[in-house]
Amino acid sequence: MPCYFFNTYGRRSVLDREGVELSGIDEARLIAIRHAGEIFHDEAGTLVLEDDWRLEVLNEAGENVFEFQVHLHTPATDTAGQN
Repeated sequence: MPCYFFNTYGRRSVLDREGVELSGIDEARLIAIRHAGEIFHDEAGTLVLEDDWRLEVLNEAGENVFEFQVHLHTPATDTAGQN
């Protein structure tokens, strides 16, 4: 079974040195989505506007097979034309 590594980058980056053996890319995607959800749940109080966050999934060869990118921001307010 192939091994996948789940690295997170943001205010606190965590590199997965051990990896997890999974059946394939579909299972890796499912695990990544669940892992991201757990992180957002556990760290919701510490995430601040203008933060960037990324979770990358690497295969055994160290190739990035996919990633999630999140940027928390305040949308610009268009006040042109308002009285």
